[in-house]
Amino acid sequence: MLHNSNVLNTADDNRKAFFKGLQDGVPIAMGYFAVAFSLGFMAKKCTLIPLQGFIGSFFTRASAGEYGVYTMVVQDASYLAVIVMSLITNLRYLLMSTSLSQKFSPKTPLFQRILVGCCVTDEIFGISIAYPGDLNPWYTWGAAAISTPLWALGTMSGIIAGSVLPARAVSALSVALYGMFLAIIIPPSRKDRAVLIAVAVSFLASFSVRALVNALSLSLSDGIVTIVLTIVIAAAAALIKPVADEPEEAS
Repeated sequence: MLHNSNVLNTADDNRKAFFKGLQDGVPIAMGYFAVAFSLGFMAKKCTLIPLQGFIGSFFTRASAGEYGVYTMVVQDASYLAVIVMSLITNLRYLLMSTSLSQKFSPKTPLFQRILVGCCVTDEIFGISIAYPGDLNPWYTWGAAAISTPLWALGTMSGIIAGSVLPARAVSALSVALYGMFLAIIIPPSRKDRAVLIAVAVSFLASFSVRALVNALSLSLSDGIVTIVLTIVIAAAAALIKPVADEPEEAS
């Protein structure tokens, strides 16, 4: 049902939107639990207790961002490096939130827009941007209400499992996290040659720079190397092969 942007949603509209979001968020939540479970093994290496892992994932909900932070913590990186890594890996959410801001009715209060922005993840953004007509904030909140706790529970469960399972079992299950990253980069790489080249260059550059740093005995952490390569390669790809603007539909 399409909503008129000049009409405020009623309590019944909000209730229906919330439960619709809750329903659409179930498969997302199930996937989140599985991925976050593997993420919990990395959190365990940072000596996080289950409660800390739960709270961290509950308020972050960013697989790549959390993995990057945990990796740098294990490497004893500086606070500044961890902050910069978090900003870089999560910068895409700024673009997603900006895009979602165009989906709201002009009458949507600012605090509701901010709360939706706090709920944005890749998958939540995907279903929210596809919402018919103006986005009812209660739809996004419904999807987040089921997916966020499952993500946090997944991380907490992974930390607990990492404490009781044999080291070999933990090592084997940790491979699932790398599978998550492959699932992120392979589909767009198959669709866009520029993305494929950028991914290949990233792998090659990361290996080459790390080997060079070791050969010259430079005091550069893996985190700093990752940050610099991310900025340089992303900037180069944007300049060489910018994404074309979508043509506007004729009114």
